[in-house]
Amino acid sequence: MKPLLVLCLGNDILSDDAFGSAVAKRLNGNGFGANVEVIFAPTAGFGLLDLLKDREAVLIVDAIITGKAEPGTVHFFPAGILTPSYNLINSHQINLPTALELGKQLGMAMPSDIQVVAVEAQDVETIGEQMTPPVEKAVETVLTAVKSWVDSKITERSQT
Repeated sequence: MKPLLVLCLGNDILSDDAFGSAVAKRLNGNGFGANVEVIFAPTAGFGLLDLLKDREAVLIVDAIITGKAEPGTVHFFPAGILTPSYNLINSHQINLPTALELGKQLGMAMPSDIQVVAVEAQDVETIGEQMTPPVEKAVETVLTAVKSWVDSKITERSQT
């Protein structure tokens, strides 16, 4: 069985879109051990298939713009539930559900448990490595959410 996957997405040179990279850097060396893999992937859509195949559970960390919350707001939801105006997990108009369906049609074992923890971004277009203050502040909240998710999934695995 492959380790649990914390998949942090984004672009580390586009202001708030660097959120996933910042979280991944903080999580690496976290002591999760062999049960958890933390990956920063500056890709999306079909590019995620190899990372997702044969996984049991995945937590995606990203920045999104829903237009319905203040910047820095942390969202936690099952993948495919929220469709933001700046679509997380989107590459050339291929979203995560479409990529997962393609993976299944290609005979790949895709995870049945994909959760998303995302921060409401303020700026995902400015070139620069500095996140806006509300998004930077949300890093700690998301680190706590990730650790909680990991703990719950490890507990679930130990009970089966």
